[in-house]
Amino acid sequence: MEKEETAVLARVREILLIEADAIVWSAKNQGGEKLAVAVRVLSEAAKVVISGMGKVGHVGRRFAATLSSTGTPSVFLHPAEAAHGDLGVLCAGDALVVLSNSGKTREVLELVTGATGLVPALPVIVVTGTATSPLAKVGTVVLCYGKIKEPCPLGMTPTASIAVMSALLDALALCVMERKGFTASAYSQRHHSGYLGQRARAEARLQQYGPAVKTLEKKQ
Repeated sequence: MEKEETAVLARVREILLIEADAIVWSAKNQGGEKLAVAVRVLSEAAKVVISGMGKVGHVGRRFAATLSSTGTPSVFLHPAEAAHGDLGVLCAGDALVVLSNSGKTREVLELVTGATGLVPALPVIVVTGTATSPLAKVGTVVLCYGKIKEPCPLGMTPTASIAVMSALLDALALCVMERKGFTASAYSQRHHSGYLGQRARAEARLQQYGPAVKTLEKKQ
């Protein structure tokens, strides 16, 4: 049993390091101009609509939740549902973010065609691992993190690429948050419950009243 535990530990560490290295490699190979444009588009949009199939779709849902909680109204639009009427969630003033590691996902390509037909001036941010893909060719802004080696023994299961995409979207969300000057008070208004909400309200009080808050809390 001890030998098996050692082997599992070694493999887990190997996978974690491969994924961490992939994120670092991608960070060093990003272009500042495209990132700045993407952050500006996201921060100025009335609403951000995010779409992707399969595993990247789950990443997109989390990105939408992160944006919404930090001051940028966002929704996830499933590509298949979009083809059956849900495309109507898109309006003038919105921004569309589409995710595809290969950049060849048929449902996502069809969604972009429909979306730009519905809202002709719609900015489309493409996040992909393939800069020469069909999806990259139709993007207003293309953020490419490059070919990522997967630690999967088959070389197919997207884990390292998903980690990179997720980290990149996290970075965008935080940059948008900072560009908007999002405050602890605004954060607390969107988190009316739970630990984060309590922390945000405490931080907002501290920012508003300063050291007097700590003195009052000690007396209480």
